[in-house]
Amino acid sequence: MPPAPPATPYSALNFRVELDGITVAAFSECSGLASEIDVIEYRSGSEGTSTRKLPGLRKFANIVLKRGITKDRQLWDWYKTVLDGVVQRKQGSIVMMDDSGQEVLRWNFHRGWPRKYEGPTFNAKTSAVAIETLEITHEGFELA
Repeated sequence: MPPAPPATPYSALNFRVELDGITVAAFSECSGLASEIDVIEYRSGSEGTSTRKLPGLRKFANIVLKRGITKDRQLWDWYKTVLDGVVQRKQGSIVMMDDSGQEVLRWNFHRGWPRKYEGPTFNAKTSAVAIETLEITHEGFELA
């Protein structure tokens, strides 16, 4: 029997973002689905000159979302609560879809809150879309 053909990679342009309690329009860019584990080097007195490597703290990168700015103020209003001293944590998901729009992968993040908002850059010499950026810090994600 011939080997199965390799799976075709998914396109990076088919994704959506879901946030608890916020109806979110499409984003043009999403980055930051990254994590790492610190390494703790340990050596007992009887082990000579080599060390053992143990897992330490887990760290998760911030999720950065970019979209064309509209009249919708929901993301700004969420960020404004943090500016006012009230952190409203939300669950969220980054969902990858295939070319037909069907969900194929989902990254769920936990206890997220907006740590940075960046409004658009204005330039009268171009007709590019005005982009707003929201950076969300969180306490972990998993691939569901």
